[in-house]
Amino acid sequence: ESGGGGQKTFRTLLAVPEAATGQEERGGEGRFSVTGSLPPADPASPVERGIFWSRELEEQVPPGFAAEEAAAWLSAARAARVSSLERGGCGRSSNRLARLSDGSRACVRYGINPEQIQGEALSYHLAGVLGMQERLPPMALALVETRGRQWEPVREELRGSHWAEGAVVSLTRWVDNLTAVVAPAPWGAEAGAGRWLQPLSATELGGLPPSQLVELVQWSDLILFDYLTANFDRLVSNLFSLQWDPRVMRRATSNLLRAPDGGLVFMDNEAGLVHGYRLLAMWDPYNEPLLRSVCVFREGTARRVAELHRRRSAAAELRRRYRAREPLWARLGFLSERQAELLQARVDFVHRHIAHCRAQ
Repeated sequence: ESGGGGQKTFRTLLAVPEAATGQEERGGEGRFSVTGSLPPADPASPVERGIFWSRELEEQVPPGFAAEEAAAWLSAARAARVSSLERGGCGRSSNRLARLSDGSRACVRYGINPEQIQGEALSYHLAGVLGMQERLPPMALALVETRGRQWEPVREELRGSHWAEGAVVSLTRWVDNLTAVVAPAPWGAEAGAGRWLQPLSATELGGLPPSQLVELVQWSDLILFDYLTANFDRLVSNLFSLQWDPRVMRRATSNLLRAPDGGLVFMDNEAGLVHGYRLLAMWDPYNEPLLRSVCVFREGTARRVAELHRRRSAAAELRRRYRAREPLWARLGFLSERQAELLQARVDFVHRHIAHCRAQ
């Protein structure tokens, strides 16, 4: 099931070393810093201090969903009534596209089981802890109550939806004009060709056009995020499919779309943290080498990972943010003790990997 052949499909890239040995990982433990005595940055290079995207390049990344904008939408969506529910456009057949009384639209996701909605919500707030929530559309939880004010206009549609009374669903802001995303080199077509990918040096990065570099900055966050959440329902699922579809990497990446300004949108994260943690044995043979394929990071992301590692606070900070920002959090609950331990262990693994990249 783990598809051992898939593990040989890709190697470390983006100025990437070989996978760290246990000794090297221990050497980086506890002493990684985003500052150091590396040579001065080349102002023309997209990489600073060996492993960080340059500030000039990061400034070109589209802003995504600004915090103020997201907060305003969430407040309005929680107060709005659902004017209509339509089929199609929001994934599985049990989901609906809702038109809200404030004029906006939202995808209403009804999970096959509650852990999928829990995973969606927790992944959204973990992105906030990591400083990358702007890449995810604003998301709030809602309680299905056919006699409640919010759902009263669509009472008849609810009866035909087979949604359970009292179920918790997620409302995700609908975004217009999104387009499909094909994984860039070196995760893209080269992986599909079944070859070991060669490291992409800083010199080669410097030869890429700015638009490609801007996209790679976002991909480095995406791969780190999907490792922490153990989300297998994006690039990992494509890598898994290589065993029977050698051209899959030339096709669109699951649950990843591009906004008109070039910003990547991390969609549909319900496989993260809860569902994904139950299936680690199956999917980590893909998720782990994929993380090792990245050795250039946003400095802010690396700093947050280092702090979560130092304080051993990943689950505590996620819980604090989730409880403060999601009024219905108690309906779904939080991570189990074992899941919280897994989250911290994955943060620690990412920290060691970043330290190893820096040591190279």
